[in-house]
Amino acid sequence: MTTQTPHDPGRLEKILAYMVAGVVGLSILAFLAVILGTAAGAGDNDGFSQGVWPAVLTLPLFGLPLGFLLIISLMIVSGIRRAREARQNRE
Repeated sequence: MTTQTPHDPGRLEKILAYMVAGVVGLSILAFLAVILGTAAGAGDNDGFSQGVWPAVLTLPLFGLPLGFLLIISLMIVSGIRRAREARQNRE
């Protein structure tokens, strides 16, 4: 078992942080792809209902709320770790 120094985020915090970055980043890229696709004319004649576009259109609808929930869980996990460290430092 490895010992953690104070302020050293644990494995769960690192995983949650990378998940937030990945989900939110991918959702923003999908959002930008829709904007660029609309500007390029991909939406003409119901073009957004074919190919990969339905997945690209729905990704921000699910990814951004999921990213928000992951941020909240990251804050909770970090708060629990900090409270535990503060309790240990008082003793």
